[in-house]
Amino acid sequence: MTDTEPDDLLLSVSCITKRFPGVLALDDVTWSLRAGEVHVLVGENGAGKSSLVKTLCGIYAPDSGTMQLGGAPFAPAGPHDALKAGIRVVYQELNLLPHLDVAENLTLEQPPQRFGMVDRREQRRRARELMAQVGLDIPTSTLVGQLGIAQMQLLEIAKALATDSRLLILDEPTATLTSTEVNSLFAVIRRLSARGVTIVYISHHLEEIFEIGDRVTVMRNGAIAATRQLSEVTVPDLVRLMVGRELSYTDLTPPTLAPDAAELLRVEDLRPRGASDPISFRLRSGEVLGIAGLVGSGRTEAMRALFGADPKDSGRVWLRGTEVRIRSPRDAVEAGICLLTEDRKAQGLMLEMSCAANTSITNLRAVSRGPVLLRAAERQAAERFRTDLRIRTPSVGAAVSGLSGGNQQKFVLAKWLFRDAAVLIVDEPTRGIDVGAKFEIYTLLHQLAAEGRGLIVVSSDLPELFLLSHRIAVLSRGRVAGVLERRDFSAEAVLNLAYQAYTSSNDLEVAP
Repeated sequence: MTDTEPDDLLLSVSCITKRFPGVLALDDVTWSLRAGEVHVLVGENGAGKSSLVKTLCGIYAPDSGTMQLGGAPFAPAGPHDALKAGIRVVYQELNLLPHLDVAENLTLEQPPQRFGMVDRREQRRRARELMAQVGLDIPTSTLVGQLGIAQMQLLEIAKALATDSRLLILDEPTATLTSTEVNSLFAVIRRLSARGVTIVYISHHLEEIFEIGDRVTVMRNGAIAATRQLSEVTVPDLVRLMVGRELSYTDLTPPTLAPDAAELLRVEDLRPRGASDPISFRLRSGEVLGIAGLVGSGRTEAMRALFGADPKDSGRVWLRGTEVRIRSPRDAVEAGICLLTEDRKAQGLMLEMSCAANTSITNLRAVSRGPVLLRAAERQAAERFRTDLRIRTPSVGAAVSGLSGGNQQKFVLAKWLFRDAAVLIVDEPTRGIDVGAKFEIYTLLHQLAAEGRGLIVVSSDLPELFLLSHRIAVLSRGRVAGVLERRDFSAEAVLNLAYQAYTSSNDLEVAP
């Protein structure tokens, strides 16, 4: 330990470098963590956060550099070594077994034994003890598949504590949580920190990190851009460090919509299967229509029914004045109506296929001669969108799974633009995307509207809707409670409409 290192130093990383073919993932990274601190790690997608975490966890071996943990040399040969050393990660994609119960999941790595068999009584006792540490009170016999996402998140943290963790890394822990659940998670983090557990907190939600963090490290292009006390920086400071330039959201306004803009889409009496009320709305050429509402208001369900992905009990649709029958996604796509789903990985992309294949999949006839796929034409189309949308990828032949979230989202857009969609339904366009990529996605959506396309944007993020939309339709329990013009946008106005159909506070759950 040098004279400049604090006495409470837990981990130190010195001059770590990691290369992959064509990519410098970590560039001479030197970093440290103190015992019991909540250390926030931020950066754009592809900045090096995941590579650094995987190096700490023994998934990656550095090409050069050294690490020390608790004052001793640390060079894990694999994830098991890191686990034995007390380093645990709770990933955004939760790693629980839904068909097993709570007690079985919590003790899966070290199930208690008695006479050569699992001791169920001891298993349940240990599970209750672990859940108590994170404030979780549910029966230990509950199947994990029956839990809500917030309960699963806390269960993952409890599972991490089962092995006496010294360092707990939380990757985007609040991405799917409501504000109430976020507050509960923060209370757990504070308790763990007070016990001396070091927390690395990775998040794209810059506003929330000031509430929970002690220090923040910003990564950019595989290197450490800065480490600061959170009390000494602001959100604009962090954005500048992350992207290396100023981002002015005040300049982001939807393109001017002509007063006589033609009606592009008309939806009447659309009722998703089982819904109690139908919805109706109109969309003009070049317009961005925002869709707001509380969790359970039926936003996603309505859009999926419109697209033909889910069944509906009723509904008529006109596109450019001509009625179209949509019984399946194929019908919608043929008509020129396309849906960017809220889960791009599970529903929007073929992750192990190339960027080029993901671009062409919606319009194979354009890159084929009869039954023969023209690879050169496919690559040419993908290269055009790669340039136009400023997509960062080693090549269009690379698997889309290796791209950052923002670049994956751009390829979802590319596949529908290759189909020349007239109407784009975009559900949660920037979920899990960093601040720099968000700015690019917002700018791109406005450009598409300026070209005359119609956009329907569903989002739980009100500031996002205010930036993007010409009008906002607010859903309340499956029906349109009201439509706000841009001059009337405010959080109060949206929430007043969103609460309209609810009669008791017990029914309410506000979207994060």
